[in-house]
Amino acid sequence: MFRKLFALILPVVMAGFMGAAQAQESPEAFVQRISTDVLDAAKNDKSIQSGNQQQVLKLVQEKILPYVDFKRMTALAAGRYWREATPQQQDRLSSEFRDLLIYTYAGAIAQIRDQQLEFKPSRNDPSSSTVVVRSQVVQPRGEPIELDYRLAKTGDGWKIYDLNVLGAWLVETYKGNFASEISKGGIDGLINTLAERNKRLAAGGLRPAGKSS
Repeated sequence: MFRKLFALILPVVMAGFMGAAQAQESPEAFVQRISTDVLDAAKNDKSIQSGNQQQVLKLVQEKILPYVDFKRMTALAAGRYWREATPQQQDRLSSEFRDLLIYTYAGAIAQIRDQQLEFKPSRNDPSSSTVVVRSQVVQPRGEPIELDYRLAKTGDGWKIYDLNVLGAWLVETYKGNFASEISKGGIDGLINTLAERNKRLAAGGLRPAGKSS
């Protein structure tokens, strides 16, 4: 149940991370402005609403990927094992994890309908380079869903590296899965597991940028 909810909410959240002049905005203003624009685009695109997979994937690749720090997310999810991996293994693991999350976004973003985001007052130090933006998803039916973002300021502006839904952070959720796979087959075993999962997802017709058959 939690994984299903995570998959439904994650695309709504991550779609907020695109736009110019990020460095001139607070992280709260940036997330709020851009997420509203992208949510509106998803709701008004009839091909996305009808489940056009390639159009959904295009939206993910253009408006989500550039503003997510996948390498940092992967390193945090791998924990101490990340430091034990070779540079080549780190690159492969980041790539496969990135693709898995792309499929997660693309597989659920077409389900965006009438959800709205409400942002809570900032508790961040304006001088901090890592911040948490707090919000909640308001649905037509049901209770609001707690939603928090972790962002870091980079040379390319603010980027997201973790997400909290209903008290569970994405990195922590994957950390246990990663550790379990590594204990069975090492870093290469985890990479192979993710690669096989991505192959099954690719069979549905979606391919991340740079992938070919």
